[in-house]
Amino acid sequence: MTTNPIFQGVFPAITTPFNADGSVDHGFLREHARWMMDAGNAGMIPLGSLGEGNTLDFHEKTAILETLVDALGTAPVIPGIASLSTHGAVQLAQAARDIGCRGLMVLPPYVYTSDWREMKAHVATVLAATELPVILYNNPIAYRTDFLAPQVAELSAEHPNLRGVKESSGDSRRVTALRAALPDTVDILVGLDDMALEGVAAGATGWVAGLVNAYPAESVRLFELARAGEWAQAQELYRWFLPLLRLDTVNKFVQLIKFVQEEVGHGNARVRAPRLELTADEQAMVRELLRAARA
Repeated sequence: MTTNPIFQGVFPAITTPFNADGSVDHGFLREHARWMMDAGNAGMIPLGSLGEGNTLDFHEKTAILETLVDALGTAPVIPGIASLSTHGAVQLAQAARDIGCRGLMVLPPYVYTSDWREMKAHVATVLAATELPVILYNNPIAYRTDFLAPQVAELSAEHPNLRGVKESSGDSRRVTALRAALPDTVDILVGLDDMALEGVAAGATGWVAGLVNAYPAESVRLFELARAGEWAQAQELYRWFLPLLRLDTVNKFVQLIKFVQEEVGHGNARVRAPRLELTADEQAMVRELLRAARA
């Protein structure tokens, strides 16, 4: 297995498009993924939180992966691997490998959370289930499990295919702590849209992005400016983008980002229950943000 850094650049957490009957719209999924890759993104991350992965059954998940692997060719498809059980996570990880995915993003188990011994055992079992390179997803706010830098370093020392960490605690000091604790072969990715510049400044080399689903070129440009140290230009673009990027950090981020997609003409706002589409007041708020951005 290569020791070169592999999870660098912008990776869309791609939304899952639905038809009017609630089924997955594979035609638009294929088009949408190619559109974002054409803008310069580094790979595609389906089945995550933004992809409403916890509303999809196993066969829907594997069908989505088959569509994306076929659509993107050699571009890496890196699905979110989450389940109520460790066994379920292993099944999905191995299915993703067999379909042709190039990596995995491993989440703690849905619903159940516990101490480091149990959470380490869950992640380690999924890491050991394939040879694919893995991003560990740390989002203590959403999943109530907090992987600290020394713990991630412990996993990295025991599992060489742990090659990235998606850090979504909202604390940029976590990025510097991870960078100090981990070898250079493990990439650190920002997991919150409104921490992109702060994350790069702290040492992140990747960004798992949300608003990229509506603004792929702008997202890639922002990240490239930051990586190149062009801070004045990056900050100017960031100031313009931030009101929209903050939509990624609230409870209804899925509904909000899908609505932005619909408003810019690249997607629809359909979501799966228990999520409901935005109220008229919420839609008006987003339209006002978009009006200001266009101005």
